Amino acid sequence: MPVDCDLGDTCYIQNYMDRDAGPGSRDFTCSGLSYDTHKGTDFALPSLAAMDRGVDVLAAAKGVVRGVRDGMIDKAYTRAEDARIDGRDCGNGLVLQHDDGWETQYCHMKQGSVRVRSGQVIEAGTVLGQIGLSGRTQFPHLHISVRHNGQPVDPFTPDARADTCRSGEARTMWIDDIAYEPGGIVSAGFADQVPSYDTIKAGTAGIDALSSDAQAIVLWGFAYGGQQADVMELEITGPQGRVFQTRQQVKKDQAQFFRAGGKRLKSPLPAGTYTGIVTLERKGRIVSQKTVEIPLR
Repeated sequence: MPVDCDLGDTCYIQNYMDRDAGPGSRDFTCSGLSYDTHKGTDFALPSLAAMDRGVDVLAAAKGVVRGVRDGMIDKAYTRAEDARIDGRDCGNGLVLQHDDGWETQYCHMKQGSVRVRSGQVIEAGTVLGQIGLSGRTQFPHLHISVRHNGQPVDPFTPDARADTCRSGEARTMWIDDIAYEPGGIVSAGFADQVPSYDTIKAGTAGIDALSSDAQAIVLWGFAYGGQQADVMELEITGPQGRVFQTRQQVKKDQAQFFRAGGKRLKSPLPAGTYTGIVTLERKGRIVSQKTVEIPLR
């Protein structure tokens, strides 16, 4: 693992390498967790707050540092940022040269976090820096590329034929057990009003408790890898049973999205613990689910 986090809990894989030779995109399972010409794997964080707390980037293998960049600011990319980025799409990062023509590249690291220098010999697992938001990116993540003799290699299916998915032997370059997830719930929480998307991505949308005079109780879920016709179900239960339930359909494929729902309170709810269950369904099957609780005093 090139990041010090728990997949499915404190981080997730947003994009895999694109295996489609044409203008479309598909990952190594022939699903849609990629985008056109993407040449690496994106290990993403659930929020800007998680990035601010700090998540280490680790050397995936022993190697020698060949080229380092640091000093670019952490800021979500927009077209207005092209002049500032000026071709430095990778942002802060570095390249590690390994034996036999192999190399790995680490991108979008946090400003000021890179700990290594060119020419330095690095052991596997060495902390290289931290995940950031530098370069051409709109969410905090580490993009890691694997190359052999200059050609990109998918570490999940390294011996697969070019421009194919679901080919090659059932093996992987990863030592760690990295299971494929087709999408999922990144985070969930309660609020007393429908939160903005910006606060959800920032990690500041949730509240720790509801007061007895709250005007509403709202449950929200933030997800990735959404496909057309997916359904996100939001359900709130309390001391006297179900308070609210909704099922909201995803209208089109979306790399990231959120849904929210709740109930305006004309009279106070009973004090106690309220439970929210956020479920992502695809073709009638549960893809991912998160449960959150909040006290009402």
